[in-house]
Amino acid sequence: MSADPGRLVNVPNALTVSRVPLTILLCTFIEFRVWPAALATFVVAAVTDMIDGWWARRFGQLSTFGRVFDPLTDKILLGGAFIFLIPVEESRMRAWMAAVVIGRELLITGVRGYVESLGKKFGADWFGKLKTVLQCAWLLAVLSYLTISEEGWAESLKRPAEVLHHGLLYAMLAATILSGLQYCWKASVLLNQE
Repeated sequence: MSADPGRLVNVPNALTVSRVPLTILLCTFIEFRVWPAALATFVVAAVTDMIDGWWARRFGQLSTFGRVFDPLTDKILLGGAFIFLIPVEESRMRAWMAAVVIGRELLITGVRGYVESLGKKFGADWFGKLKTVLQCAWLLAVLSYLTISEEGWAESLKRPAEVLHHGLLYAMLAATILSGLQYCWKASVLLNQE
Protein backbone atom coordinates (compact mmCIF):
# COMPACT_ATOMS: atom_id res chain seq x y z
CA MET A 1 0.00 0.00 0.00
CA SER A 2 1.20 3.47 -0.75
CA ALA A 3 0.88 6.43 1.54
CA ASP A 4 -1.85 8.96 0.82
CA PRO A 5 -0.56 12.14 2.48
CA GLY A 6 -3.84 13.98 1.87
CA ARG A 7 -6.13 11.35 3.38
CA LEU A 8 -7.63 12.54 6.65
CA VAL A 9 -9.90 9.70 7.78
CA ASN A 10 -7.99 6.55 8.70
CA VAL A 11 -7.20 4.49 11.79
CA PRO A 12 -3.92 6.22 12.75
CA ASN A 13 -5.51 9.68 12.54
CA ALA A 14 -8.52 8.52 14.58
CA LEU A 15 -6.13 7.24 17.25
CA THR A 16 -4.24 10.54 17.17
CA VAL A 17 -7.46 12.55 17.57
CA SER A 18 -8.58 10.25 20.42
CA ARG A 19 -5.71 11.60 22.51
CA VAL A 20 -7.45 15.00 22.73
CA PRO A 21 -10.39 13.73 24.84
CA LEU A 22 -7.96 11.43 26.67
CA THR A 23 -5.94 14.53 27.58
CA ILE A 24 -9.06 16.18 28.99
CA LEU A 25 -9.83 13.04 31.00
CA LEU A 26 -6.25 12.76 32.23
CA CYS A 27 -6.14 16.38 33.38
CA THR A 28 -9.54 16.01 35.07
CA PHE A 29 -8.40 12.91 36.94
CA ILE A 30 -5.21 14.69 38.01
CA GLU A 31 -7.20 17.75 39.14
CA PHE A 32 -9.43 15.59 41.34
CA ARG A 33 -6.54 13.32 42.33
CA VAL A 34 -8.09 10.11 41.08
CA TRP A 35 -4.69 8.51 40.57
CA PRO A 36 -5.64 5.01 39.36
CA ALA A 37 -7.90 6.54 36.67
CA ALA A 38 -5.21 9.07 35.71
CA LEU A 39 -2.65 6.28 35.40
CA ALA A 40 -4.99 4.10 33.32
CA THR A 41 -5.88 7.03 31.05
CA PHE A 42 -2.23 7.85 30.45
CA VAL A 43 -1.44 4.21 29.65
CA VAL A 44 -4.30 4.12 27.11
CA ALA A 45 -3.06 7.38 25.55
CA ALA A 46 0.51 6.04 25.35
CA VAL A 47 -0.69 2.82 23.73
CA THR A 48 -2.69 4.77 21.11
CA ASP A 49 0.46 6.77 20.38
CA MET A 50 2.47 3.59 19.79
CA ILE A 51 -0.23 1.96 17.69
CA ASP A 52 -0.97 4.94 15.43
CA GLY A 53 2.61 5.21 14.16
CA TRP A 54 2.98 1.47 13.72
CA TRP A 55 -0.37 1.21 11.93
CA ALA A 56 0.41 4.13 9.60
CA ARG A 57 3.72 2.58 8.53
CA ARG A 58 2.48 -1.01 8.40
CA PHE A 59 -0.66 -0.34 6.36
CA GLY A 60 0.55 2.59 4.27
CA GLN A 61 -1.69 5.15 5.98
CA LEU A 62 0.88 7.89 6.45
CA SER A 63 -0.65 11.34 6.11
CA THR A 64 0.32 14.97 6.41
CA PHE A 65 -2.33 15.33 9.12
CA GLY A 66 -0.75 12.52 11.15
CA ARG A 67 2.75 13.88 10.66
CA VAL A 68 1.68 17.25 12.09
CA PHE A 69 -0.97 16.33 14.64
CA ASP A 70 0.56 13.18 16.18
CA PRO A 71 3.43 15.08 17.83
CA LEU A 72 1.10 18.01 18.58
CA THR A 73 -1.33 15.82 20.52
CA ASP A 74 1.63 14.34 22.41
CA LYS A 75 2.76 17.83 23.40
CA ILE A 76 -0.77 18.79 24.49
CA LEU A 77 -1.12 15.60 26.54
CA LEU A 78 2.24 15.90 28.28
CA GLY A 79 2.11 19.68 28.72
CA GLY A 80 -1.41 19.52 30.14
CA ALA A 81 -0.46 16.77 32.58
CA PHE A 82 2.65 18.67 33.69
CA ILE A 83 0.63 21.83 34.34
CA PHE A 84 -2.03 19.97 36.31
CA LEU A 85 0.65 18.22 38.39
CA ILE A 86 2.19 21.52 39.58
CA PRO A 87 -0.08 21.83 42.66
CA VAL A 88 0.55 18.17 43.58
CA GLU A 89 3.48 18.48 45.98
CA GLU A 90 4.43 14.80 45.75
CA SER A 91 4.89 15.06 41.98
CA ARG A 92 7.84 17.44 42.44
CA MET A 93 6.74 19.22 39.23
CA ARG A 94 7.28 22.95 39.62
CA ALA A 95 5.94 25.80 37.50
CA TRP A 96 9.40 26.62 36.15
CA MET A 97 9.88 22.99 35.08
CA ALA A 98 6.58 22.92 33.19
CA ALA A 99 7.48 26.29 31.63
CA VAL A 100 10.84 24.90 30.44
CA VAL A 101 9.18 21.84 28.88
CA ILE A 102 6.32 23.74 27.23
CA GLY A 103 8.56 26.63 26.17
CA ARG A 104 10.99 24.24 24.53
CA GLU A 105 8.17 22.50 22.68
CA LEU A 106 6.73 25.79 21.40
CA LEU A 107 10.16 27.09 20.38
CA ILE A 108 11.16 23.94 18.50
CA THR A 109 7.74 23.63 16.84
CA GLY A 110 8.10 27.20 15.57
CA VAL A 111 11.69 26.66 14.44
CA ARG A 112 10.74 23.41 12.69
CA GLY A 113 7.83 25.08 10.91
CA TYR A 114 10.05 27.94 9.74
CA VAL A 115 12.90 25.71 8.54
CA GLU A 116 10.50 23.37 6.73
CA SER A 117 8.70 26.35 5.13
CA LEU A 118 12.02 27.05 3.41
CA GLY A 119 11.97 23.56 1.90
CA LYS A 120 14.54 22.06 4.26
CA LYS A 121 14.01 18.78 6.12
CA PHE A 122 13.90 19.17 9.89
CA GLY A 123 12.52 15.97 11.36
CA ALA A 124 12.88 14.54 14.82
CA ASP A 125 16.18 12.90 15.72
CA TRP A 126 17.18 10.39 18.38
CA PHE A 127 17.76 13.04 21.07
CA GLY A 128 14.29 14.50 20.58
CA LYS A 129 12.82 11.00 20.72
CA LEU A 130 14.79 10.27 23.90
CA LYS A 131 13.36 13.45 25.42
CA THR A 132 9.82 12.28 24.65
CA VAL A 133 10.51 8.81 26.04
CA LEU A 134 11.86 10.34 29.27
CA GLN A 135 8.87 12.69 29.55
CA CYS A 136 6.48 9.75 29.16
CA ALA A 137 8.53 7.59 31.53
CA TRP A 138 8.46 10.33 34.18
CA LEU A 139 4.71 10.79 33.84
CA LEU A 140 4.17 7.03 34.07
CA ALA A 141 6.47 6.85 37.11
CA VAL A 142 4.87 9.78 38.95
CA LEU A 143 1.32 8.57 38.31
CA SER A 144 2.35 5.07 39.45
CA TYR A 145 3.93 6.54 42.58
CA LEU A 146 0.85 8.64 43.36
CA THR A 147 -1.41 5.62 42.81
CA ILE A 148 0.70 3.42 45.08
CA SER A 149 0.87 6.13 47.74
CA GLU A 150 -2.82 7.02 47.66
CA GLU A 151 -4.27 3.55 47.33
CA GLY A 152 -1.79 1.82 49.63
CA TRP A 153 -1.01 -0.76 46.95
CA ALA A 154 2.29 -2.59 47.14
CA GLU A 155 3.65 -0.44 49.95
CA SER A 156 7.09 -2.01 49.40
CA LEU A 157 7.19 -0.36 45.96
CA LYS A 158 6.53 3.13 47.28
CA ARG A 159 10.15 4.10 47.98
CA PRO A 160 11.60 2.66 44.73
CA ALA A 161 8.81 4.38 42.76
CA GLU A 162 9.59 7.67 44.52
CA VAL A 163 13.31 7.42 43.73
CA LEU A 164 12.53 6.47 40.13
CA HIS A 165 10.15 9.37 39.54
CA HIS A 166 12.57 11.88 41.11
CA GLY A 167 15.46 10.63 38.99
CA LEU A 168 13.39 10.60 35.82
CA LEU A 169 12.17 14.14 36.49
CA TYR A 170 15.69 15.55 36.38
CA ALA A 171 16.77 13.31 33.49
CA MET A 172 13.70 14.46 31.55
CA LEU A 173 14.46 18.11 32.25
CA ALA A 174 18.09 17.71 31.18
CA ALA A 175 17.09 15.93 27.95
CA THR A 176 14.44 18.60 27.27
CA ILE A 177 16.95 21.45 27.61
CA LEU A 178 19.82 19.72 25.79
CA SER A 179 17.67 18.49 22.91
CA GLY A 180 16.21 22.00 22.55
CA LEU A 181 19.71 23.44 22.29
CA GLN A 182 20.69 20.75 19.81
CA TYR A 183 17.64 21.47 17.62
CA CYS A 184 18.45 25.20 17.67
CA TRP A 185 22.03 24.42 16.62
CA LYS A 186 20.79 22.09 13.86
CA ALA A 187 18.40 24.82 12.63
CA SER A 188 21.16 27.44 12.58
CA VAL A 189 23.39 25.14 10.53
CA LEU A 190 20.57 24.46 8.04
CA LEU A 191 19.66 28.14 7.78
CA ASN A 192 23.28 29.16 7.16
CA GLN A 193 23.74 26.70 4.30
CA GLU A 194 23.85 28.20 0.83
